[in-house]
Amino acid sequence: MRVLGLSAYPIEAAATRFRLAQFVAPLAETGIQLDVSPFLTGPQFSNLYTSGQVASRLTGLGSSIARRIAELRTARDYDLLFVQREAMLVGPAIFETLYRSIGNTPMVLDLDDATYVRYTSPSFGRLGSYLKFFGKTDKLIKASRVVTCGNNYIAEYVRTLGTRTVVIPTVVDTDEFTPALKANPVPVVGWIGTHSTFPFLEWLFPVLEELGAKHRFKLKIVGAGRTDISVKGVEVISSPWELDREVGDFQSLDIGLYPMTLSDSANEEWLLGKSGFKAIQYMAVGIPFVMSPIGVAGDIGEPGKTHFNASSERDWYTQLEKLLSDSELRLRMGESGRQHSLDNYTVEQQARLLATTFREAAKKK
Repeated sequence: MRVLGLSAYPIEAAATRFRLAQFVAPLAETGIQLDVSPFLTGPQFSNLYTSGQVASRLTGLGSSIARRIAELRTARDYDLLFVQREAMLVGPAIFETLYRSIGNTPMVLDLDDATYVRYTSPSFGRLGSYLKFFGKTDKLIKASRVVTCGNNYIAEYVRTLGTRTVVIPTVVDTDEFTPALKANPVPVVGWIGTHSTFPFLEWLFPVLEELGAKHRFKLKIVGAGRTDISVKGVEVISSPWELDREVGDFQSLDIGLYPMTLSDSANEEWLLGKSGFKAIQYMAVGIPFVMSPIGVAGDIGEPGKTHFNASSERDWYTQLEKLLSDSELRLRMGESGRQHSLDNYTVEQQARLLATTFREAAKKK
């Protein structure tokens, strides 16, 4: 059985890496060949949010569209189309429609975020909203045999449009994301994210400043897109995200941060659709963490055993102080998180579910 996996972003993006690429090998063991075809290349993705270079970015989009058109000749070679969010970064669902029509190929849509929710891009503003064609996701849902959803909240929305759902959480390879021995003389509190979610961490800065007046710790920030970050009384280490350093960055932490809060680009509906993936990554490497229990995040792990939940600033201060004050507590919670990850969030478990979903969706081609 052959499946064509289409995504907007390359493997450098977490959605493509963990919702598509990491399933290639385990699916092959079940007799399913998954070919992954991103719209953007790695260099295009790296330059997507940089200032300037407008002409080169537009030229790059043109070459990506040309590649998609050239790939249409292979549409009849596949038994199933698997679309991770969308086949093209901008515009309507042109290629999803063409692939399905030319090859008479059924489609499975994958949604790990609530992409059907309208929002204002923090990088591109109203222009980005216009180019995103927000009605596209609803059309793709209705055109799909089944939608694989990152959480139950997204699945509930999909079912209102009449399409069958299968919930497949975003997971990591627990043979790669493993606990590591470390002896940080000063505890490292860390956050790993993107420029678009960095405002969540900024909201927490007053709490971290207050903690810094009482406890010595380092704040490690990865992926914020900024190096000029300071928190009074705290040593801040800010670095860009790099693929070959991803696992090591998680392993280097003593305490993980997973704050979420409302903002101009993150309304309540958008937040409820988040997959809680950072919590799964923290647990896999055996790191205790503090998390905003919003949406599916409130159902991940075991509060008080694998992590602490915090809603208000006072909650965040209290829970982080517990972890900063007690290295044995950090160790116990980390071990519990690792075991919870092995019991509930492995690639093998989700690959079996995905294989069954693919076979059922492709039956009526």
